[in-house]
Amino acid sequence: MESHEGIAAPMSLTTPANLTPGYAPDGSAQVDVVDLQQQIARLQALLETSRQVHSTIELNEVLEAALRIVVRELELPGALITEPRTLYGMMPPEPWNGCERFPLRAKDGSTWAELVAAPPPDRELSLSEQDFLEGLALQTEVAAENARYHQRNLEWMRVQRDLEAARLIQRSLLPQTLPSIPGYSIAFRSTACYEVGGDYVDIVELPGGRQIMAVADVAGKGLASAIVCTAFRAAFRATAFAGVPLAELAARLNGQHYAEGPETRRRYVTAIFLGLDPATHTLEIVNAGHNPGFLLSKGEAHQIAASGTPIGLVPGMQYAAEQFVFPAGSRLLFYTDGLTEVFQGDDEFGADRLLASFQRCNLTESAAILETLWHELDDFSGGAHQQDDMTALALVREQA
Repeated sequence: MESHEGIAAPMSLTTPANLTPGYAPDGSAQVDVVDLQQQIARLQALLETSRQVHSTIELNEVLEAALRIVVRELELPGALITEPRTLYGMMPPEPWNGCERFPLRAKDGSTWAELVAAPPPDRELSLSEQDFLEGLALQTEVAAENARYHQRNLEWMRVQRDLEAARLIQRSLLPQTLPSIPGYSIAFRSTACYEVGGDYVDIVELPGGRQIMAVADVAGKGLASAIVCTAFRAAFRATAFAGVPLAELAARLNGQHYAEGPETRRRYVTAIFLGLDPATHTLEIVNAGHNPGFLLSKGEAHQIAASGTPIGLVPGMQYAAEQFVFPAGSRLLFYTDGLTEVFQGDDEFGADRLLASFQRCNLTESAAILETLWHELDDFSGGAHQQDDMTALALVREQA
């Protein structure tokens, strides 16, 4: 072939006469061009497959996309994924004898499903087709895991939204304003260890100025206890506004709670009730299986112990009310066991330390007393997150 200086002669694209298709000129085996082209096409299809199965984050769409690719790309009658059962095309005949089966595995190596491909009736799948299916199964595993993670994340976010709504509702059920009682200082503080909890505090003002107060703790923690707490609040307020004596109030609440059935009884309520008459400066207290209340009066400390079982635990329980005069300078503290069960390692804060701290709080403002107690508890625990709700109510009669 003629050539010119500086210009290369073009290469002929025709097959030489002595080159037999499938063999090199020296007689050695030559690459099957058609097979190579098919393999390249399969790789391109696998890349496209990866793009398609990863184009969605919905699990059912991932599985449907994978099966659609299997049937269309390999021209198969049908394919399915066993769990959750997803089918495209014709159902492979069970027990899937003669079908190609590829396990779909989780990150820990466990098999969560199988990809089952029904072969065409007139041929077996080639090795390249089997390789394609194996690669598709691997891509499906990854895409399905991503979809599951996305679903778990959505569910977690939904639960968090619901819990936040429940937290706001529960906080709104706490007293939003405190009664202004001449000569008295009153405050409460409540901290839930989770978004919602089972601690409860309330103050009801009756006609004539009498105050009915309650601090309660539903057994258990979390949402179930919060639901019971909400029901207890409704029952307490309805009974308190009826103006019944305090011991009868506790007995009625006990009967109502017990009548709700065994599941509610498992969420029994420890409670301590206070009736304050500001006109006579007298207190009436009923303790229903709750932590002892602390009353500091004239330099002496009184612990108001339980006169009966927790609300809803034993049917027909009768409670006794204790009467106290509340002279000027006296202080009262009701609390839940979250305050006494604050830990420093294995050392529990306990009721004795709490009483001692309360006695040291020689303050006239009830809010300042609670702030001081919370600081002491936080210092004791080293700021560690607590495992129980913490609620307290403080009442101080100011000096004349």
